Amino acid sequence: MADESVPSAEDEKSLREEAVDSERENARDDIGSLETRIAELEQSLTQFKDQLLRKAAEFENYKRRTESDYSAMVRFSTEEMIVRLLPILDDFERSMKSGRPAEGTLDDASFYRGIEMIYAKFRKLLETHGVKEMEVLGKPFDPELHDALLQVPNSDVAPHTILEVVDKGYTLHDKVVRHARVIVSADQVSELPSDDVLGVA
Repeated sequence: MADESVPSAEDEKSLREEAVDSERENARDDIGSLETRIAELEQSLTQFKDQLLRKAAEFENYKRRTESDYSAMVRFSTEEMIVRLLPILDDFERSMKSGRPAEGTLDDASFYRGIEMIYAKFRKLLETHGVKEMEVLGKPFDPELHDALLQVPNSDVAPHTILEVVDKGYTLHDKVVRHARVIVSADQVSELPSDDVLGVA
């Protein structure tokens, strides 16, 4: 009588096939789990790359902004001093207008030429620091650049044209540091005060 506890060749083959199938199934599960893990890691890597690129762009923007702020600070660091010097420049100009010597007075003339030279050097110094005088005479009034002190009727020019400069305006590297104080042409009729306002009977 055959021993039933000893597996036959077919049983052994079947057992081997089952073991192989089980190993394959386990390997497929392992591969599937590895592929899922790889996909997760790739997604994380993509996110980290994206974050890194964003941070690099933010840093570049910050660096540019800081350099721009520093450059502006350096360019306009003299603004306060220049604003204080402009009234001295005005006084120079007024003194030169009122103190021009008469012809034939040589001593006064040489003194005046010396003052003119000092004035020219002073202006040159301001110009080298970015100060420019506004050219406003005959131009349309612009509240961004000018302060109107008075309106005067004038039929020779268009309304709101600058007729006279009382105090010159200046810019520092294209930034207005002092508005030009000016007299402006008015409309002939609409901007003239009435007789009642002027107190005329």
